[in-house]
Amino acid sequence: MESPALARELMRHGAEVYPVMSGAAQKLVKADLLEWATGNPVTKSLSGKTEHVRLAGDWPGRADLVLVAPCTANTISKIALGIDDTPVTTFASMALGSKIPLVVCPAAHEPMTRNQAVADNLARLQSRGVEVVEPRIEEGKAKMADNSTIVAAVMRTLAKKDLLGLDVLVTGGPTAEFIDPVRVITNLSSGKMGLSLAADAWRRGASVTYIYGGMLAPPSYIHSRRIVTTDEMLDHVVAAVKKERFDVFMAAAAPADFKPEKRSSKKIPTREGAFSLTLRPTVKIVEAVRKALPSTFIVAFKAETVKSLGELESRAKAFLKKSRVDVVVANSVARNKVFGSDYNEVLIISRGHRVFVPRATKEWVASRIIDVVMRAFRKR
Repeated sequence: MESPALARELMRHGAEVYPVMSGAAQKLVKADLLEWATGNPVTKSLSGKTEHVRLAGDWPGRADLVLVAPCTANTISKIALGIDDTPVTTFASMALGSKIPLVVCPAAHEPMTRNQAVADNLARLQSRGVEVVEPRIEEGKAKMADNSTIVAAVMRTLAKKDLLGLDVLVTGGPTAEFIDPVRVITNLSSGKMGLSLAADAWRRGASVTYIYGGMLAPPSYIHSRRIVTTDEMLDHVVAAVKKERFDVFMAAAAPADFKPEKRSSKKIPTREGAFSLTLRPTVKIVEAVRKALPSTFIVAFKAETVKSLGELESRAKAFLKKSRVDVVVANSVARNKVFGSDYNEVLIISRGHRVFVPRATKEWVASRIIDVVMRAFRKR
């Protein structure tokens, strides 16, 4: 029953969706519903129009990708063994033969997924380059992955793979420093920029580790770790770079710059009136990573409250020279139109290069940042 909603979500990302249904699927979902959802006729059986050749053959105008969602244990095994007895299995067979990307989303009762024959057939598909979107194990069932995960897998399959083989570490979101057990010093960072960078790097083929603060959690397909304080972020980042030699570190997080010199072990009573708080600077995570792993390509992010682009550029260049990073991504938060927003504009400074990315969604800005970073990474 998720198929119509999945089709609509794909369409929101610009896809043209052509539904294909087996006879068994038509018993659960009305073909008219999928036709209404997609605006295209449903292939319910193969006819003299050779729908499978037109859409999944080896000529211009064919589909860019074939998605089987949900994909039952029966269909998995048929595709793996080359059995074409339904429109769905025939389209899948055509996709494999035509070198069209094939993505399958298994869904079955959990014991069926543990059947060695089914597991072997799934592994056989993966060995042939089929993308498998792992199901959610709930209530004794291997339920089809949620629509957002499937859409992300489709986008990753179709995206350019210019980061394939790279290990990328990204930090995002704010950190918080405790005054007492219930009060903290923090900032207004939402984590949307860091998460957009992690997601875009993942789509483009990188192996991504995301360490973040705040409440904006990444999707399950991105390996991540949530922290609270700056020291926790430092510890997890340094441990990660010591365990794995990351090719690129994108420090998009907004760690608190100051922490209380002393943290009260008990809640400070408000009725006692005003009190003084002495702050001291927190550690600089970028500097710690540079020391721990000198060869890592580091992208630092710098927020300023300047009003002119020229002044922002001047500060970014000074920071680039002083911090020994490879790229600086700077933006102005003078009018506070960035924190929590879905939009951003940035100035990217590397040695000898300057790129301004005008105001756009953070997803778009993230993609442009990675474009610039990869050009600089390959030239170093």
